[in-house]
Amino acid sequence: MIYLTLLLFTFTSWELPAPIDKEPVPSAFFKDRLHAYIWLNWSVVPISRIADTIGAKEEDILAIGTRMGLPKPYPVTEEEMERLHCTIIRRNWHLLPYEQIIKLLKWNTQQLAYTLREDDFLFIKLGNFKPQCSPLTFQEPDEETIEYEKQIGNMVNNLFPRGIQCWGEKPFHFIKELSDINNNHKVEVSNKEIPRYCSSYFLKYGDPFANLEESYPKGYIQKLRANGVNGVWLQSVLYLLTPFPWDMEISKGWEQRLENLRKFSEDLKKEGMKVYLYLNEPRAMPNSFYEKFPELKGVNEGEFSALCTSHPDVQDYIKNAIKMICEKVPDLGGFFTISASENLTNCWSHHHGENCPRCSKRNPSEVIAEVHQLIQSGIELANSSCRLIAWDWGWKEEWVEGIISNLPPKTAIMSVSEWDIPIIRGGINSAIGEYSLTEPGPGPRALRHWEIAQKYSHPIFAKLQIGTTWELGSVPYIPVLENVATHAVNLREKHLDGCMLGWTLGGYPSPNMQVFNLLMDHPEYNIDIALSQTAEKRFGKELAPIMVKVWKQITQAFKEYPFHIIVVYQSPVHVGPSNPLWVNPTGYIATMTGFPYDDVKNWCGVFPPEIFANQMEKVSRGFMNSLAMLKTEIGNNNIDNPMYKKNFEQECRVIEVCAIHYESTANQARFVLLRNELTNSNVSDERKKQIIENLKQIIQREKELAIREYNLQIVDSRFGFEATNHYFFVPLDLVLKSLNCEELLNNWIPQISR
Repeated sequence: MIYLTLLLFTFTSWELPAPIDKEPVPSAFFKDRLHAYIWLNWSVVPISRIADTIGAKEEDILAIGTRMGLPKPYPVTEEEMERLHCTIIRRNWHLLPYEQIIKLLKWNTQQLAYTLREDDFLFIKLGNFKPQCSPLTFQEPDEETIEYEKQIGNMVNNLFPRGIQCWGEKPFHFIKELSDINNNHKVEVSNKEIPRYCSSYFLKYGDPFANLEESYPKGYIQKLRANGVNGVWLQSVLYLLTPFPWDMEISKGWEQRLENLRKFSEDLKKEGMKVYLYLNEPRAMPNSFYEKFPELKGVNEGEFSALCTSHPDVQDYIKNAIKMICEKVPDLGGFFTISASENLTNCWSHHHGENCPRCSKRNPSEVIAEVHQLIQSGIELANSSCRLIAWDWGWKEEWVEGIISNLPPKTAIMSVSEWDIPIIRGGINSAIGEYSLTEPGPGPRALRHWEIAQKYSHPIFAKLQIGTTWELGSVPYIPVLENVATHAVNLREKHLDGCMLGWTLGGYPSPNMQVFNLLMDHPEYNIDIALSQTAEKRFGKELAPIMVKVWKQITQAFKEYPFHIIVVYQSPVHVGPSNPLWVNPTGYIATMTGFPYDDVKNWCGVFPPEIFANQMEKVSRGFMNSLAMLKTEIGNNNIDNPMYKKNFEQECRVIEVCAIHYESTANQARFVLLRNELTNSNVSDERKKQIIENLKQIIQREKELAIREYNLQIVDSRFGFEATNHYFFVPLDLVLKSLNCEELLNNWIPQISR
């Protein structure tokens, strides 16, 4: 992988955030770091590197792993390690100091520092701090330690008498399947189609323009097109695609990237597809940059400051960079922006323009609109047909009309369709933020903003999540097709000019994608027709009615989801039964799609924990009952068509994994509540007995769920994966959770029962 970091160090030295004086979270199972380290890296890092990082020999590590019951090591390739780097960093965050993480990855300090900051906010996902870890050094095991390792091996053999595997189906096998080219693929392009673009299901971070085929191989493009998608998007950084006028060195390689984009756009056009670039510009520069160019400095945030867009030189830079991209890439579909969130860009992007000597004298709406005026101007100077789509994410409500009224007429306004829909779950009031499939939009916020846009004659776009969302990010899609279809029908009535089909997750060519685009392309279709056609295409005419019935039942179950933005970001829903059960509180706060820990207080958002658990259980039960109904109605009927059979088996696995994760989330919430109650000195003996019995049942169930999901993940490499988090969990994590549960049942439960 060519990391962006390698392009940035000509004018600054990126530093790792200093570790804080906080003890790392102890393993919920292993007695020391060494054994946790070996287990957690066994299937994601070559054994030679595991050994070298801690000063051991390969045979030392192999001997310990074998005694612990670990299978033959998986031969991890360099390509796989590149795609696993977030997984590797996350699982070693509480085990190793920075120096050893760097050694394990074979990186340098700058690569890790840049990745933590720029790889989809990885450092925030890890908690926004590094716990203090002393170096881990290999020590020859003594007889007592060897006996301990053998005991673990015996537990593995007892729980998995047929043995365990590192992966089963190879990691990222789905990329190979999605990349297979269909030589009979036919491209059909309709002038009536509105733009509908998504991100790659397996987008590769770093420098994606160095090899666009890695994220968007032709076979995958064909599959997206066959499911009604006509565009894809990529995050772009202007100074990597065009020369940066104040320091040409950081743009090194821009010509080749732009040429790669030109060729990619040209190839996409042949498939009836277009590419859209995500702009979050201009990117803030390190404070050292402004020692040479102090006149460009805007709002400061820590070690970085904004390139002030009120300065004429910055304005020329934006306009000329866009003009160059449009001229060099004539088949480009367009740009979409985030201008008041994500990275620090314009001085009002993080709502604190009052700290800039220039922008403090200007209205935020004026500054944000001006950024779009500059981009649109660059497009028009190039005589390009590119679209500019201004995403309203992060705009304060009092800014909206001021921004829209000052945008160029051709600029489209994009809103998150489902935002602000009020919901009641378990008697608790909440509202959809975004990333939701539980309620079909559009919601009141989008409707307000589109109305303002149309008042000023702007095109309107909807941003949706039609595949999966952070309601469960570790599955390829959540099969709530009736909600997806309802959303499509609702949006048809708004006469949209385009749709963004998902953020970085949700790009799997799913039945959700197919039914949504069928309805958008065929205004004469109703929901039942679209569901039936989607089911017939995937499962055949005989099975289709049953599948439609199941999808509708699942959709109804999903309406119990306790949506709150804190729930989707911080609860254990993405890691499911791989999250350990700790007998002692960790004291750690759950992080955004990173570590849920045992922080039940911060899993639940506005919902009381017991109601949160009840709602998750209702969702799980609905999914599991639907799966049981599906299998009952199919009965012993053989599915002769190989494609239909494969699709059916995959659909069953998706439904089951969803059910497992929602049930496990409920179990974990109840476990922590009961564990904490047990420490209350006022608990009666009778209540204590009841608590212990309930804990025993939860632990047993968690063990069963972990084993079930292990058996599902080893046959389907899609589970656990998401493009920006890589693998949330791997099969050996689920084995470890079953050991964790077995240990609690055999030792902790008897101990607290005395």
